[in-house]
Amino acid sequence: MPTQAKLSRERVLHAALALADSEGIEALTMRRLAQALGVEAMTLYYHVANKDDILDGMVEAVVGEMALPAIDGADWKGELRRASISAHDVLIRHPWAASLLLNGPRVNRARLRQMDAILGCLRGGGFTADMTDHAYHALDSHVTGFTLWQVGISAGLERFGPVADFMESVDTAGMPHLAEHIRQHLRERDPDEPGEFEFGLDLVLDGLERYLAASQASDRSIG
Repeated sequence: MPTQAKLSRERVLHAALALADSEGIEALTMRRLAQALGVEAMTLYYHVANKDDILDGMVEAVVGEMALPAIDGADWKGELRRASISAHDVLIRHPWAASLLLNGPRVNRARLRQMDAILGCLRGGGFTADMTDHAYHALDSHVTGFTLWQVGISAGLERFGPVADFMESVDTAGMPHLAEHIRQHLRERDPDEPGEFEFGLDLVLDGLERYLAASQASDRSIG
């Protein structure tokens, strides 16, 4: 059986995901991907159009791993919290993906379905169209922005060796608040204690909940 008959688009994308996860998105070239699959680079073009097609398929696969919120509005806050944490966890597993979500070849169907589900959850929870617009961008900015920050910080600190060793080496003479902050980072944490992502997410969701309640109270007083 010819080698290319054993390949499929799914297998090519799976290999591309594995390569990007293990070596970084910069390592993903058609030649390097072909080597990982044990084929000639030209063989890939039986299954994908070009590198942009691969990147688009990779982003679609990653978004497909994210949980979608229910849109009935019964527990919009809990559903959006669950979906946001899922999205963050997926993007941390694939640290190259957050930037591609913002700068990828094109918006794929999986991403559009995810956006529609989040918007539908907000609308089902009682948010007006204007409020939903603001709320969606606040949530998306936190998920994507925090992940990009976390990935960037992790990559930057890797140059200095173990994070704890680097932080302990920082000269904080005359900067007591920074020293305290570093001690917070180095302390042993309770497994049930929310992390920085969840802390920020809850601030966003609590703020949206208050915003919704105030808007509904205002509507009732006018009515």
